[in-house]
Amino acid sequence: MTDELRKGLEGVLVAESDLSEIDGDEGRLIYRGYAIEDLARHASYEEVIYLLWHGDLPDADELDSFTDSMVAERAVDEDVLDTVGQLAAADENPMAALRTAVSMLSAYDPDADAPATDETATLRKGRRIVAKIPTILAAFTRMRDGEDPVEPREDLGHAANFLYMLNGEAPDDVLAETFDMALVLHADHGLNASTFSAITTASTLSDLHSSVTSAIGTLKGPLHGGANQDVMQMLKEVDESDRDPIGWVEKALDEGRRISGFGHRVYNVKDPRAKILGERSQELGEAAGTPKWYEYSTKVEEYMAEEKGLAPNVDFYSASTYYQMGIPVDIYTPIFAMSRSAGWIAHAVEYVEDNRLIRPRARYTGPHDLEFVDIDER
Repeated sequence: MTDELRKGLEGVLVAESDLSEIDGDEGRLIYRGYAIEDLARHASYEEVIYLLWHGDLPDADELDSFTDSMVAERAVDEDVLDTVGQLAAADENPMAALRTAVSMLSAYDPDADAPATDETATLRKGRRIVAKIPTILAAFTRMRDGEDPVEPREDLGHAANFLYMLNGEAPDDVLAETFDMALVLHADHGLNASTFSAITTASTLSDLHSSVTSAIGTLKGPLHGGANQDVMQMLKEVDESDRDPIGWVEKALDEGRRISGFGHRVYNVKDPRAKILGERSQELGEAAGTPKWYEYSTKVEEYMAEEKGLAPNVDFYSASTYYQMGIPVDIYTPIFAMSRSAGWIAHAVEYVEDNRLIRPRARYTGPHDLEFVDIDER
């Protein structure tokens, strides 16, 4: 047993996984052997969930069956929606609302008490969680704006159905495809902080709802999720000032502000997901006649590369992509959770297959040999 201290567990191997691999030097990401570029451009989010959970891409019949089983689980119990409405009325943080609602789902899950070692039951629970999160998030967003929730449709894919429930009208093909691509890009990413929370909880043989709730709570932290919200706020500040991205960044750095959307604990080069979303952000801007968001972003990217040697991560271009789709800025991180829930569940299931309780140590730095003093004499 080593006494070497590795703050943040950086560089420490704690598990083996077949799910995703990141090459930080080459800027590559794969899910179960498939390059993220191929999956983002050719596979639906439902196909990627199937791949992560079952190990292979589905054939047509398997995909139809899996999709139908997901669609059948989209509806959320009225008690859960009532709670979501109360949280919306209280102006709760969207991630906190999602955390509460997902935890509450276990009360209505017929497999809630199935043991964590029952993989079939766990995946049934996973299917319900992933199917219901979009319904919860769309309902929360609408109810806080004084609008009624929109019931899910059975004829739309996972991505398109969310946009329909969010806006009350079905998205066009471009928006549906773009959002589906974004979900694919965020579905898994190794043992990041939230995924590690999920498997830590799973290692106790707790239930899947607890694992996903743990992960949502971890993603809520600004050092993990939320950077795309900060990026969009930056771009809006640029637009509302003198529209000089370089000047804005220089001033922000002089003030000691951090430029969000840059740098990564694993990637030493540009995040491959940022490349893909950057292309889509450009396409959306050109189609809508509002290329400014992409143009601001590229100027900031060039400056940060030249002056700071930093490359953008996935959050940098997801910000302008989501904004041009009309998605409220403060639900960007819940959308991250909506996508990543598939990966959290895949890792939880995988880890329990060869389970060992996760129990690291801390180096004690406090005093020794203190003499106890009775309370009357303190």
